[in-house]
Amino acid sequence: MRFIVSTSVLLKQLQAISGASSSSTVLPILENFLFEIKDNMLTISATDLQTSMVTSLPIEAKEEGRVAMPSKILIDTLRTLPDQPVAFSVDTKTLAIEISAGDGKYKLSGENADDFPKIPVVDNVSTVEIVASILSEAINKTIFAVSNDELRPAMSGVLVQLNEQNITFVSTDAHRLVRYRRKDVGAEKSASIILPKKALTLLKSSLPSDETLVSIEYNNTNAFFKFGNINLICRLVDERYPDYEAVIPQVNPNKLTVDRSLFLNILRRVVIFANKTTHQVRLKINGSELHISAEDLDFANEAHERLSCQFEGEDMEIGFNAKFLVEMLSNLNCEEVMLEMSSPNRAGLLLPAVKADDEEILMLVMPVMLNNYN
Repeated sequence: MRFIVSTSVLLKQLQAISGASSSSTVLPILENFLFEIKDNMLTISATDLQTSMVTSLPIEAKEEGRVAMPSKILIDTLRTLPDQPVAFSVDTKTLAIEISAGDGKYKLSGENADDFPKIPVVDNVSTVEIVASILSEAINKTIFAVSNDELRPAMSGVLVQLNEQNITFVSTDAHRLVRYRRKDVGAEKSASIILPKKALTLLKSSLPSDETLVSIEYNNTNAFFKFGNINLICRLVDERYPDYEAVIPQVNPNKLTVDRSLFLNILRRVVIFANKTTHQVRLKINGSELHISAEDLDFANEAHERLSCQFEGEDMEIGFNAKFLVEMLSNLNCEEVMLEMSSPNRAGLLLPAVKADDEEILMLVMPVMLNNYN
């Protein structure tokens, strides 16, 4: 089996799918790429059994065949080579691989392609198409709030609710929750699926930033993403997602409106002086003035800042985890944000002050109980 391909083209494709391969000590075959040649097309696959990525590119080849090649050594070699044609020769009996590039020759040993796990094929599928930039935005807005708690597998992914009018993306880790809704896309059939965090992270890094259409096919067990010459297949999280609508408070008479970037920068400064475990900051609202303070009693550190704001409701004092607030504010791209609250022991809602036409975002954060209320 012999084929010729450009180093830069091959490296680009391998880097696009390398995140799906696994450094598994139990199954060493997962540390390989599967190379398959058919009709002058090279198909390369990588998998960790949960998530798989497949890409294909045209090449010059006289014969067909398949072999598994070690991923790390292959990428490291291609990275150091200049942009030039490179020839691969594979001995189908011994699985010895020889790479010839310019004046250099490199030998490595491959693995039997039959040992490589079969990439799942999705059947009985429903399909929805989303523009890459919209999907990318939805992942960025929600993935940071996904739970890392292994005891709550349902929260280890992003819930995607599809219906005719809109598509809603939800993530939560029980301390905060994000609901991102797009009204400019819809699906023919209503459905709810939970996409795992790793698959979304891989998707985020490989999605083009333009208006490419991404085709999403899904059934009860897997989801298939197709865009350009890349396919990503992931196993869905087979759990029931918590009823998130029930935790979103409906009546919030206290509404605070502030400049997002000013508020964000103040929190970044103030959190330096907060307790390193709780990251607690105190927000005290008096009329049109917001006092933001933090203290770490163990080191006698404290910080106080003031910010002018617009406020409807009764003066109040509430504590939040500043790390959460910083992360949430960083993922909003509006000029002013509104923080809606009902009482110091109920969740606060963070929303853009001006609503967009085709998207709706709501972020919820649980308060931190203050030791004393001044």
